Amino acid sequence: MTALPEPASHTYDFVGIGLGPFNLGLACLTEPITELDGLFLESKPDFEWHAGMFLDGAHLQTPFMSDLVTLADPTSPYSFLNYLKEKGRLYSFYIRENFYPLRVEYDDYCRWAARRLSSVRFGTTVREVTYEDGLYVVRTEAGEAFRARRLVLGTGTVPFVPEACRDLDGDLVHTAQYAHRKAELQRKASITVVGSGQSAAEIYHELLAEIDVHGYELNWVTRSPRFFPLEYTKLTLEMTSPDYIDYFRALPEETRYRLEKQQKGLFKGINSDLIDSIFDLLYQKDVESGDRPVPTRLLTNSSLVRARHEDGRYELGFHQDEQDKDFEIRTEGLVLATGYHYEPPAFLAPIRDRLRFDGHGRFDVARNYSIDTTGRGVFLQNAGVHTHSVTSPDLGMGAYRNSYIIRELLGTEYYPVEKTIAFQEFAV
Repeated sequence: MTALPEPASHTYDFVGIGLGPFNLGLACLTEPITELDGLFLESKPDFEWHAGMFLDGAHLQTPFMSDLVTLADPTSPYSFLNYLKEKGRLYSFYIRENFYPLRVEYDDYCRWAARRLSSVRFGTTVREVTYEDGLYVVRTEAGEAFRARRLVLGTGTVPFVPEACRDLDGDLVHTAQYAHRKAELQRKASITVVGSGQSAAEIYHELLAEIDVHGYELNWVTRSPRFFPLEYTKLTLEMTSPDYIDYFRALPEETRYRLEKQQKGLFKGINSDLIDSIFDLLYQKDVESGDRPVPTRLLTNSSLVRARHEDGRYELGFHQDEQDKDFEIRTEGLVLATGYHYEPPAFLAPIRDRLRFDGHGRFDVARNYSIDTTGRGVFLQNAGVHTHSVTSPDLGMGAYRNSYIIRELLGTEYYPVEKTIAFQEFAV
């Protein structure tokens, strides 16, 4: 794409709003396409991806080939391997013999890519989007207006806070802020982590490792029946494929919503090596403590149903689902590892009548990732687990989705779009 023209006198082929990894990947893949003229707007001053979870040694759960571009264009200058080459770490990464980039490394890679793009504008907050004279008009808080034929939404997800903790006083911490507030947490006499999944496990492991240094009590409570491992066998990984998208998208809406709940363990489970490391660390702490029990508890099957903050402490009410019993935990520190959820951006309100919604009030995401009534005007990144299953949040499917969206934007296939890659058959 060419350098950015003056917005007042120009109509873009598309405007991308939000710059997480998926829209950043789209920016990288459209950069060399002279037939496409796009602009990407991001409210933050620079690229940032889950900075609150930059824990020592934490890494992606997908290999380096799930970068911004490789699975669409292995020759792209925006690949993770090219980043390593420019940083002088390619041979070190090779000798490391670990396919999984560190989380902080992946964030730095994305920043590296963003700095090389001509189509990205940081520090630009979108106020509203309207539809005028056959064009989308994107207005910013600074009073600018950008006209475009199409939109690509990549605003991402926001931290989910359980109903029991909404409007709760105190200084509770969501995983999104954990790294920035870890020191503050460790000054407390007790800490409780609520939630399951990789983030909860990483935080618990890190806090457990330093429990002797700071002397706090540590609890980990989850409503899951157990501490589930991430399902990572190869035939299961074939579900992150165009084959499975076609199958899942064709299912009845109620079936898809039922499967959405059942399939959470396929992308929200815990790395099995980390589960083992937690057990080993518990064993080590138990040996070292002698006759004194390690001041930690792990509780499953327990849903948080009420919470209160008073005199610097939280009183958390839980319900043990299998026993049908209530119990309470008092704690000074509270970490919510309760994940993220999608909220339609408020700036879309003026064009709501142009967007499609399903029977549950969520975006009705078409097979081609469009959500508008024309089926070719507004495209959505991520936020489609209910329509595209586990492929929606998967970093490895980002390049595929962007190849698909680029084909829709161009009207021709610039990057090959795979149609079938799985050995197994999902439909009969």
